[in-house]
Amino acid sequence: MNAHAPAAQAPHRLTTSAMIASIAEDGQRTAKAPFGHALARLAEERQDIVGLSADLAKYTDMHVFREAHPERFFQMGMAEQVMLGAAAGLAEVGLVPFASTYSVFATRRAYDFLCLDIAEPGLNVNVVGALPGLTTGYGPSHQATEDLAILRGMPGLTIVDPADSVDIEQAVPALAAAPGPTYLRLLRGAVPTVLDEYDYRFELGRAAQLRGGRDVLFISTGLMTTRALAAARDLEADHIDVAVLHVPTIKPLDRETILREATKGRLVVTLENHTLVGGLAESVASCLAFAGAGTSSGAGTSSGAGTRIVPIGLPDEFLAAGALPTLHDRYGLSVKAIKARVRAEL
Repeated sequence: MNAHAPAAQAPHRLTTSAMIASIAEDGQRTAKAPFGHALARLAEERQDIVGLSADLAKYTDMHVFREAHPERFFQMGMAEQVMLGAAAGLAEVGLVPFASTYSVFATRRAYDFLCLDIAEPGLNVNVVGALPGLTTGYGPSHQATEDLAILRGMPGLTIVDPADSVDIEQAVPALAAAPGPTYLRLLRGAVPTVLDEYDYRFELGRAAQLRGGRDVLFISTGLMTTRALAAARDLEADHIDVAVLHVPTIKPLDRETILREATKGRLVVTLENHTLVGGLAESVASCLAFAGAGTSSGAGTSSGAGTRIVPIGLPDEFLAAGALPTLHDRYGLSVKAIKARVRAEL
């Protein structure tokens, strides 16, 4: 063998960014780690704010708080049940904990600790769940597609699904001020900045109408509100006038506003980054049904009885792994898919 021959190059390895892929559309304004920065700012004003992480500070943007206030940060390791138990203890002595991990671990793995250690005594513990719904391509082990359904039945728990960086930044101090436990579906990393264009202000327990429209009403939550706004703008070219009602608080639900807006004779389309089982669509439908407004299925035809609801969300199945843009198209969460569904239903 010739000792001076060039070494063979290692084959190029394809990599994936499925875990950390941004949900921002091309050209969209973003803010970096809005939760971490909002929590660090709040801690400057309130000495009772503390942060905990289950070995995922970097991936829940809690590292920003850790670097700003290391004396008030607690690294609990890969032990979500222990983290929530410790957060309960900190709240018992008057502190206000924010405990961050992935949504799948906070809900599936540590449910009993959240329920009995935190919710039952009504403690001010704020659980922050990253990678909610379809915000990672790493498959069912990391995709918390059913977290809202799991948690909606927990007594006394406030559930918030923010749309963008503006929502997150305003929600953090509001959640800290709320007396009982909260669960925040976290959008992390480079988070879209959209709601500042709509004179929006987060109010706990309140829905916000972002735009009016005579033909269709989008009732949306979480990242699907940014998609709803984009789809509504594009549908104007088809002379389809779409209103957007953003519902950042899943529980307690703003039933009064939903009932008022959903009974104006427009096609109602719910949009959520969650399975259609137990999430926003069923919350809206039950709100109307219990109020006697009646509903009809969005299966392409109207029964003529009550408000017609077309639900857009994730199917009742374990989802595939892959690149997020591909998965969002496949499961109907992309702007393109939303527009096609609306056109087909009108």
